Amino acid sequence: MTSTRRAADVPTLVERARDGDARSVARLISLVEDASPRLREVAAALAPYAGRARVIGLTGSPGVGKSTSTSMLVRALRARGARVGVLAVDPSSPFSGGALLGDRVRMQDHATDSGVFIRSMASRGHLGGLAWATPQAVRVLDGAGCDVVLIETVGVGQAEVQVASTADTTLVLLAPGMGDGIQAAKAGILEVADVLVVNKADRDGADATVRDLRSMQSLGGRHSEPGAWRPPIVRTVAARGEGIEDLLAALDKHAGWLETSGEGARRRLDRAAAEVEAIAVAALRARIGDLRGSAALDALAGRVATGTLDPYAAADTLVATLTA
Repeated sequence: MTSTRRAADVPTLVERARDGDARSVARLISLVEDASPRLREVAAALAPYAGRARVIGLTGSPGVGKSTSTSMLVRALRARGARVGVLAVDPSSPFSGGALLGDRVRMQDHATDSGVFIRSMASRGHLGGLAWATPQAVRVLDGAGCDVVLIETVGVGQAEVQVASTADTTLVLLAPGMGDGIQAAKAGILEVADVLVVNKADRDGADATVRDLRSMQSLGGRHSEPGAWRPPIVRTVAARGEGIEDLLAALDKHAGWLETSGEGARRRLDRAAAEVEAIAVAALRARIGDLRGSAALDALAGRVATGTLDPYAAADTLVATLTA
């Protein structure tokens, strides 16, 4: 006999998710991660409810305390009465493709809180510190009624800038004694930061890290343009919950600036455009894959191989064939 959980249709899953049913939220995200044939139905059912959640990204090198900081933020946001979703993107197992680190295990403090949903997502080799399905998973949590969605990136260092295109506010975490200031400058991570967080600020070298960050900010960049947001530098000791008031104040101030400057609307528009583009490119890629070994592609490849047609012209012809 088919179980009720298996038999539930997408509208029912969405309705239950909006009522706070964690299992239904999990099932919707699984449909996203698995690129289910029902994915279009999921997106259509969630569309009327999306666009309300505040999305905050946390990025930084391994060992700076992203998971501990995420847990601290969850606790503080719940104290405000906010419903919180967490997407913790982990490295993938090369064998199963699943998440290796399992942030749900690391955040057991919130396991029994019905106002918190935590999901570990495998990056599955996707560069940029995020899983390919992250934007759609954010849409699920947004549509399910989360007031705030926290995205914690893999922690792979210099590739972790994609989170800025997915979040309203990006926190870049650093820690004393790890050379993070230099690494952040090299990677361009400072350019994507909306708030700079020096975690483990009780350690030696915290003052030097703050000075380095202020010095780097003085060198210019997009944050020095007229009317631009200048990222505040906040000190925290996430393991003890210290600095959370200052961090929340910085987040609130940035949220206000996003609203008054119009930058928030621009970021949401850019995020939607990138999401549409990614879906369209994936669809084209799938159709190109279907053409492998076809007479049309073989004919174009043959002309390129013999030098009678350049590869760009061949690609234009192929795209025109696919979009006709």
